Amino acid sequence: MSGGTDLERLIASMDPELRPGVFVFATIAPGVAMPSGLAPVMLFRESEGVTLIIDREAAEEARIAGSFPCRMITLKIHSSLEAVGFLARITGALAQAGISVNPVSAFFHDHLFVPEDRAEQAIELLRGLAGRG
Repeated sequence: MSGGTDLERLIASMDPELRPGVFVFATIAPGVAMPSGLAPVMLFRESEGVTLIIDREAAEEARIAGSFPCRMITLKIHSSLEAVGFLARITGALAQAGISVNPVSAFFHDHLFVPEDRAEQAIELLRGLAGRG
């Protein structure tokens, strides 16, 4: 399954879903073990350390400093990793509204991490962009 690439179809069918919970971005220095039991929704290795997107409460329990308290919006359309302009259109619309976004593309879906206090506004904007608002 490779996902869709038709930009207009992807936008119209993206079906944004505001996921429960508040997440934070955190980092673990190179060579430091990740606390056991921690289940990040995203893990990315960089030369400076491992970046995690984790539930805020889990970060606090593990005594990991997190930043950017955010909500996750999942675009429930299987977009291709080669879909040209899909995230550009979405992040551009959010930028015009003054909403910062950290997008993460996974195999099946794209996920948007937006500031906790702007999440409802972001979801309404995305539904409007899809013609469902």
